[in-house]
Amino acid sequence: MEVGQLQRSFVEYMASLFREGFLDAQFSQLQQLQDDSNPDFVVEVVSLFFEDSERLLNDLTMALDQPNVDFKQVDAHVHQLKGSSSSVGAQRVKNCCVPFRNCCEEQNIETCLRCLQQIKQEYLLVKNKLQTLFELEQQIVAAGGAIPMVQ
Repeated sequence: MEVGQLQRSFVEYMASLFREGFLDAQFSQLQQLQDDSNPDFVVEVVSLFFEDSERLLNDLTMALDQPNVDFKQVDAHVHQLKGSSSSVGAQRVKNCCVPFRNCCEEQNIETCLRCLQQIKQEYLLVKNKLQTLFELEQQIVAAGGAIPMVQ
């Protein structure tokens, strides 16, 4: 595929991520912090988000699997996940954390488990979408092109 076509695909794909609510303005802010002195900044930050999220999702799964669920601990994990998803602009993951935190306040295990499944699903979706975006970026660079800035 030629560079111009790859760049158009990138712009269209990025627009769809915002339109479908996977990403918000915070992701654009991250992109603006990336420059020639740190060309992998966004990939590095998002990779840390992936690692952090997977650890938190595992912690949440284990915490909700206990005979006596510590809802304060569960809420603390959800709060962390909300913060990290917010910091990278993973809007749909962040939005799932609000009802999850409410379930923790109500100490409703069944609803918490449903919220956990919803967050896991949204996390996997955004992870796959971002990995596809980064692969497109690599293809553009490999073809000798520049990554288009999307506002």
